[in-house]
Amino acid sequence: MTELSTILVDDVVLGLWRALSRRDWDALKTFLAPDCLYVDMPVPALSARGPEDIVKRLKMGLEPLAGYENHDGLLVSNGSDVIYEHSETWTFATGEKGVLRFVTVHKVVDGKVTVWKDYWDMNSLVSFAPPNHFENLANADTSWIFDASALV
Repeated sequence: MTELSTILVDDVVLGLWRALSRRDWDALKTFLAPDCLYVDMPVPALSARGPEDIVKRLKMGLEPLAGYENHDGLLVSNGSDVIYEHSETWTFATGEKGVLRFVTVHKVVDGKVTVWKDYWDMNSLVSFAPPNHFENLANADTSWIFDASALV
């Protein structure tokens, strides 16, 4: 892989995360392949496939927040595979605030993300999220669910 194509892969991943940090859902979709697989590794049975369903999945957790910010960290790429260590600050409307630490694995093919796997600790979120956060998730639209358990 040439240095130029490595830069492209890195730019795709960082562009995706910058769009997500702005919660710019339309821009985010432009970084995703039509069959992109998104997996929150703590719960692979609650995955999403394709830009529309991935955005539905992300909105469920992030759209109600009063504040959301992604913080860049280490990014390592090896051809089409990218590992991105980063953190997110979540601020709830009721004032609770906390930082979630992530390691994300992406696969980028032809300038689009085809795989997005987030590794994080569910207990970190539980430690600072208000109780109604999880109650609200239980009542959310789940039309996006794709069970990726057998694929990861």
